Amino acid sequence: MDIEPKLRALEQDFMETERRMSDPAVASDPKELQTLGKRRAQLEPVVEKYREYRATLAGIEEARELLKAGDPEMEALARDELDALEPKIEGFTDELKLLLLPRDPNDEKSVVVEVRAGTGGEEAALFAADLYRMYNRFCERQRWKMEVIDSNETGIGGYKEITFRIDSNGAYSKLKFESGVHRVQRVPVTEASGRIHTSAATVAVLPEVDDVEVDIRMEDLKIDTYRSSGAGGQHVNMTDSAVRITHLPTGIVVTCQDERSQIKNRAKAMTYLRTKLYDLELQKQASEQASERRGQIGSGDRSERIRTYNFPQNRITDHRINLTLYRLDAYLDGDLYEMMDAMTLADQTEKLQHMEG
Repeated sequence: MDIEPKLRALEQDFMETERRMSDPAVASDPKELQTLGKRRAQLEPVVEKYREYRATLAGIEEARELLKAGDPEMEALARDELDALEPKIEGFTDELKLLLLPRDPNDEKSVVVEVRAGTGGEEAALFAADLYRMYNRFCERQRWKMEVIDSNETGIGGYKEITFRIDSNGAYSKLKFESGVHRVQRVPVTEASGRIHTSAATVAVLPEVDDVEVDIRMEDLKIDTYRSSGAGGQHVNMTDSAVRITHLPTGIVVTCQDERSQIKNRAKAMTYLRTKLYDLELQKQASEQASERRGQIGSGDRSERIRTYNFPQNRITDHRINLTLYRLDAYLDGDLYEMMDAMTLADQTEKLQHMEG
């Protein structure tokens, strides 16, 4: 695959973007300047690597010319230079191919995560709580901000469902492979006979969107307020601070009762609604373009079983890439890095094969 023409075109695009950013007319337009700044930031890594690659090729060419000079001392220097530079070329080519892969436009976004208990009753709700704690611990390791939007707790510390926002540039790129059905195999605390049970919870990771990306008409909304309840809302249960918003055209309902203030809950609920509507559109596009989903890890279908957590064997298995790790305890404590790196590598490998095929 000849990637040189594409790299040259991207370098031209980069230089044109820089030229426009220095134009006084653009400098006075903050929105245009922001758009160009984002474009420049996207192009810079591949252009820098391409220029480094070209400089290395030029160095190799220069060293080969020195070999023809007939000067033994210069020839020795040239051979040293070739020995240092030639092995780099293959690495540059691989890196440039990765940098040329189509970027997910949502990768740099913050996310809203929904965790819901599935089959398995109370044990499934306890597992949903384990998953929430796992993501919480991961956010602590990343120094990312997490805030709960809404939750529905059970009597013994589980969650029928919990929705939370993770505010960090690039959160979606790290967490997007978490969407799907997570299955757990363990002896429940409620099980007297010691038999291993299987239950499940579903996870949905939704990229958060700005106001301008989703147009919501106020006449399409039904907004209700009610008293907060449960552990998350005990401090506010004397006032109607919780908010429920129904989007009438789609039937999507979002709630938020985590804040003391009705105004804050309403703002959070609107953010959540925009995210749900954007995700609905993404799911429609994915269905329409099913044939183009080759080159992606998994189908993106949230009914797909993606992972099994086996407690007796301290084992976690991702079924999409057939990877098993025997460190479930560390994983549930938020050390998700090995699995995430493997998922990203597998995704990149599939996309490269698709691009070259």
